[in-house]
Amino acid sequence: MGRAVAVIGTGQTKHGRRDDLSYPDLVRQAVKAVFEDAGITPKDVDGVVYGSMPSMMEGVAYNHFYFADALRVVGKPLLRTETCGSTGQSVAHTAIHWVASGMADVVLAIASEKEHEGDAQATMMTILEPFLLVVIGGAPVAFSLQSREWMGYYHIDDDKAREAASIVSVDSHNGGLANPFAHIRVQLTKEDVSKAPIITYPVRLYDVCPVSDGACAVLFASEEKAKKICKKPAWVKGMGFRGEEYFIGDSNKAVWQSTIEASKEAYKQAGITNPLKELDVAEVYNPFSYQELMFLECLGLCPPGEAPEYVIKGTFSPGGELPCDPSGGVLCTNPIGAAGLIRVAEAALQVTGKAGEHQVEGAKLALSHAMGGAEQFNGITILGSKL
Repeated sequence: MGRAVAVIGTGQTKHGRRDDLSYPDLVRQAVKAVFEDAGITPKDVDGVVYGSMPSMMEGVAYNHFYFADALRVVGKPLLRTETCGSTGQSVAHTAIHWVASGMADVVLAIASEKEHEGDAQATMMTILEPFLLVVIGGAPVAFSLQSREWMGYYHIDDDKAREAASIVSVDSHNGGLANPFAHIRVQLTKEDVSKAPIITYPVRLYDVCPVSDGACAVLFASEEKAKKICKKPAWVKGMGFRGEEYFIGDSNKAVWQSTIEASKEAYKQAGITNPLKELDVAEVYNPFSYQELMFLECLGLCPPGEAPEYVIKGTFSPGGELPCDPSGGVLCTNPIGAAGLIRVAEAALQVTGKAGEHQVEGAKLALSHAMGGAEQFNGITILGSKL
């Protein structure tokens, strides 16, 4: 992978409906926070990577230029990357490759979204190829169809899947309560989730992520710089990114190959052979609770078709064998373009012991993950406390 790379600082805004700030000021808040966390200044940075959802969702074309001052990039190289929901992972990977290659020593990675100033759902309902790929209803319908495909493929009983999805939702929302940056901070019971109004079957209200404004920033540095700047870096141990067919019906979304192959690549780089046993915490992209169940399988954290059983017995709950989404995950915070980078930041906080009330005790190795495109892309970054 080239030179060793580490996270030396993270910064997040408070996520939610941020009508109190302009979009540039929202970005500026995350940038200010990351420099304060790392104890360096923009002068120490060699370049900046920025990402958000595509311009039609943002309502601002080429918004990295709009944010140039807030990004503190005057006189610095600036790259933009976007892969929809997996944008945050793509931003991180771009920054990591920049440092690992030797082209830069310190790179600032930033991702953001101000969904309340755009119309992401309208875009998702109209952007797809109009004759064969159109999905009326946007993300909730697309992911509900995928959930049904998964349940049918493995002959999973509806009630068992419902119970497991409710546990995922309750665990995530409990994590959100402990996370000062989270958008949704409510306490729920399994009954609250399982009896909530149906959005698109089998997905109910508390199975669905919110519409969030927010920004996240992460500083990546070479080994030499990291050891000089940071007392306790989070080291990049492995990465994987894969895509698949544009036409959703051309691939099996119950056995999600881009997730499977991306995770295999990341595990290979990190030297992981048994992820359930070797990882200490996972920030799994969960915009819908049923998607987390599917991802647990495709990430190799449990056997195919058995995620409900593992979830019901508490394997991925707080205090379980591998706690998932202790931050509340995407179910509690969803500034779409930033959601994947938040997973990276949260993984870094865990392995450096800085996650506060949602810290997983003794966490040394953490997985972060995001999904994007029109159900095509999956990206993974694994961080560890040791080089």
